[in-house]
Amino acid sequence: MKQVSKCMMGMLALTVLAGCANSEENASGESDDIGGQMILATTTSTYDSGLLDELVPVFEEETGTDVKIISVGSGQALAMGENGEADVLLVHAPAQEEVLEEEGAVINRHRVMHNDFVILGPEDDPANINSLPVDEALSSIAEDNHSFYSRGDDSGTHFKELDLWESAQIEPEFEAYEETGQGMGDTLRITAEKDGYTLSDRGTFLYLKDVLDPLSILVDGDQSLENIYHVMQVNPDLSDQINAEAGEAFVSFFVRDDTQSIIKNYGIDEWGEPLFFPHLID
Repeated sequence: MKQVSKCMMGMLALTVLAGCANSEENASGESDDIGGQMILATTTSTYDSGLLDELVPVFEEETGTDVKIISVGSGQALAMGENGEADVLLVHAPAQEEVLEEEGAVINRHRVMHNDFVILGPEDDPANINSLPVDEALSSIAEDNHSFYSRGDDSGTHFKELDLWESAQIEPEFEAYEETGQGMGDTLRITAEKDGYTLSDRGTFLYLKDVLDPLSILVDGDQSLENIYHVMQVNPDLSDQINAEAGEAFVSFFVRDDTQSIIKNYGIDEWGEPLFFPHLID
């Protein structure tokens, strides 16, 4: 009996020590054994740029959570959130996000990074838009009926493109204007094959640049082309299937300094410049 008691006491002591170790690890904010599956609905630009290939495995290892990535346009991702069909969103459609936040469909929303949009076209630039202001560039494309390929998918990029046409006081209804209905990567490939023009986020273009000849950045640098990304939880009140713990942990993970450092350095070694700029660190 004494031997059994000593054994049980030893096991109890180990259990207590293990519990203390886990508590300390969780308190650090670096690891939390959550488990289960988490659905991340995100824009194709974050997926096509390869950034999530760097970040998601780190989160999965830390939390023991299996992340299922649904890569769609920001509009579709936000609709998934509104319908309680995702746990967390990473998108770049600020005006539409704010509507859902006001309605309470998403919570814990944080700006986490940005890059910029660019207007791309053939190197020989038949519309002569190189270095023009955005409004003038779009006017030249439309007036001379040059091929322009729009995503046409209610994505953040599509919303931005429509805003730019409106700002230029142009209805994008000219004959050579086409909607691909595809994500950023596929739209870029179509534009390159057809020697057309398009609007893209810089990150996806740089990531795919080697297979997109002869596309070049022709218009950039205007403040109207800023591209802002937010991460947010889907309100767990929308569905009892929502993994609220994992969603909250993912938001916390994205705003951490070490994660922001990964974002800051992503792309520098391979492309000579970052694909995204973190919002929360210098």
